[in-house]
Amino acid sequence: MRYTLAILPLLMLSGCTALVVGGAAAGGYQVGKDERQAGVVASDSAITSNIKAKYVADSIVSVFNISVHTYDGKVTLSGTVGSFVARDQAVDLAKSTAGVKTVTNQIVVED
Repeated sequence: MRYTLAILPLLMLSGCTALVVGGAAAGGYQVGKDERQAGVVASDSAITSNIKAKYVADSIVSVFNISVHTYDGKVTLSGTVGSFVARDQAVDLAKSTAGVKTVTNQIVVED
């Protein structure tokens, strides 16, 4: 009986360990799938941050929720805005950001 009580907690802990390790492995798998060099990943992150900073500082675009995704210098914008002026301003700000190669506009104008 004592032996069973001693083994039971160890079995329970081993299940937790597999859960924790499995979660960590999933994150590592995603990172391993990215084909970009580390410098490109850092550059893409900087581009995204710079565009978002421009949006925050802009009086037209700042009130809207625009998603910015950068991959190898190619920026994709998505979200919704209230006017064509805001959409065009968001695209222009992204295009004028250093390091941006192309901008794909998927922003929807809602009335």
